[in-house]
Amino acid sequence: MNTKPLTLPLENHRILIIDDNPSIHQDFRKILGPADAKLSKELDADEAALFGEVAHTPRPWSFQIDSAFQGEEGLEKVRTAVTNSAPYAVAFVDVRMPPGWDGIETVSRIWQEFPDLQIVICTAYSDYSWDEIAKSIGNTDQMLVLKKPFDNVEVLQMAHALAKKWQLTQMARRQMEELDALVNERTAELRAANERLTGEVAERAVAEDALRRSEERFAKAFHSSPIPMVIQRTNGKRCLDANASFLELVSDSLEAVLAGETTLWADEATPLDIREKLAARHPVRNLAATICTTSGETREVLVAAENLELGSVPYHLLILQDVTDRTRLENELRQAQKMEAVGRLAAGVAHDFNNILTVILGNTAMQLRSPHLDEKLNASLRQVERAAERATALTRQLLAYSRKQVIQRRPLALNEVVEQTVGMLRRIIGEHIALDMQLAPELPPIFADPSNIDQVIMNLALNARDAMTEGGKLTLATLQVDIDEAGRARNPEAQLGSHICLAVKDTGNGMDATTVARIFEPFFTTKDPGKGTGMGLATVYGVLKQHGGWIEVESAPRRGTTIRAFFPISADGVAMDSAKPIRLPVECTPTEGITILVVEDEEMLRDFVQDALGTLGYRVLSASNGRAALEVWAEHRDDIDLLLTDIVMPESISGRELAHTLVMEKPDLKVIFTSGYSPELIGADFERENQHAYLAKPYLPDRLAQTIAAHLQSGPAAAAKGASLLPALV
Repeated sequence: MNTKPLTLPLENHRILIIDDNPSIHQDFRKILGPADAKLSKELDADEAALFGEVAHTPRPWSFQIDSAFQGEEGLEKVRTAVTNSAPYAVAFVDVRMPPGWDGIETVSRIWQEFPDLQIVICTAYSDYSWDEIAKSIGNTDQMLVLKKPFDNVEVLQMAHALAKKWQLTQMARRQMEELDALVNERTAELRAANERLTGEVAERAVAEDALRRSEERFAKAFHSSPIPMVIQRTNGKRCLDANASFLELVSDSLEAVLAGETTLWADEATPLDIREKLAARHPVRNLAATICTTSGETREVLVAAENLELGSVPYHLLILQDVTDRTRLENELRQAQKMEAVGRLAAGVAHDFNNILTVILGNTAMQLRSPHLDEKLNASLRQVERAAERATALTRQLLAYSRKQVIQRRPLALNEVVEQTVGMLRRIIGEHIALDMQLAPELPPIFADPSNIDQVIMNLALNARDAMTEGGKLTLATLQVDIDEAGRARNPEAQLGSHICLAVKDTGNGMDATTVARIFEPFFTTKDPGKGTGMGLATVYGVLKQHGGWIEVESAPRRGTTIRAFFPISADGVAMDSAKPIRLPVECTPTEGITILVVEDEEMLRDFVQDALGTLGYRVLSASNGRAALEVWAEHRDDIDLLLTDIVMPESISGRELAHTLVMEKPDLKVIFTSGYSPELIGADFERENQHAYLAKPYLPDRLAQTIAAHLQSGPAAAAKGASLLPALV
């Protein structure tokens, strides 16, 4: 409330005389004009008696008198005075003012417009009585009656009292106006405050509704989320809530989780790290960690954590993303990419390396045929030959691992191949190891290369033998299995449908998970230096992949190892004779008159082949590439009986393109392909080219001679039979 003191208006001594008698005006001017000191004292005493105030200092005073002789004139003067901001305080009005308004009507009209004006009715005893006046004007405290003839002191007293009353009335009105203004101001402030509070209440209601909806959405998202989440107390001992995905991840009940009975982290440092970061207001994102489930399983997770307040109580929101399967797949992908990279490297090196080995082995074999060879030189050449043969075996293993070797598949009975291999295995594995076979009867045939299957069985059996240093039991088992979606989920490399499984089980030392993850890497071995190349299982892996199968390993320390190889079933359904073809001696046929075109881009290898065939009596024509071969062909077309060509050659014409061109011109032309490795040989296209022979590098002069002789003897009708003998010749 405004407590500032009010500013009192100036004293108003303006008086209006309304009377039709001019002499009356003169009397009032005399009475109300400047007074003497005695009269002033008397008036001050009267004022003190009336208003309770004592004048401490004498002050001169006088009234400003204006006159009006009729009621209409008086009303107009009152209007003018108010308009000029100099209103009258008191008006002395005569009751009778003929011929116009009388005093009563004049007062009534003045008060209708200016009700604050103080009135003194001047009347004689014969005029209206007070009851009549009150009846006409109404009871009021703003009017006095002055009886004529009037006393001067009485006139002064009335003038002074009513002027003071007018001043007090204005002061009261001003106070009331100020009080009304203050009330209005406070009312406006209260109204604004009420509106503000109403708005705040509405906003709070909206905020509370939004908060409720937000909490409902959070609760729905929290409990229905497929991502495991838990709200944990900041000390990490108890939990406020956990969703179904979290309970499924840890394999525990909600009651146990809320009570803090679940041992979550495999590493005790993990929760400490999370709490320290959150305490420092650092968000936790993609923190790799390992958790333990109640079933004893460990899972790899990525952790995200945030500070959370519920009802002003701090909590930690933990979000776990199970990446166990993804991590496993990523590791498998990296392993596959690593093995594929090694395979590409091995295949790239094999071609040139086999050319070199062919030259070394060929020339060594030719020198060893000399009957007059020095003994020391003979021994030295034998060492060279053995070293080259070891390099040849290693190169073949690399090609098998990288799935770049040339294979010729056919329907094959796996049980027959196992039975044929067991005889050799019994001699190799030793008497301290028992051999057991569990072959399922009437298995459908697989579609595979017999020599590759021999290699798989031998490598798996030898690897099992080396794991049983103190003896044990080796079991070979075959069975038919049907792979469904669940089986494929356990092993992404598995293929849906029926397959034939070859299981090789030993009772040896077994391996831990780290070793199992690396056993198919080339050159990885757990054996002592010099006791293994580390290519055995890598070769098995490559052969299975090239045949459209896969391999699985089950092992644990001191519990032995079981390796299962899966092969696709042959679509033909009828197995061919899997017995190894018997190498028959090639009949000696006249070589005179037989012309062979040798196409080889390696000069040393070309010279060796030319010398070896020349020694046998063949007429040899040679070319270093396809274009040069076409030039030789154009000159000697009718004389050439056989084309011996490398497949990979420069000058943009490959051996297969060259052979196709020459056979189109001479259909009875015999063709033998040779290569250390060529991507063109991989696939069904080459397998269907049964009318041609293939000689793998490196080869010895005897094998070269046998292959050429056998192919020259094969007629058009015997082409398929000759092709079936190729694995033995090669």
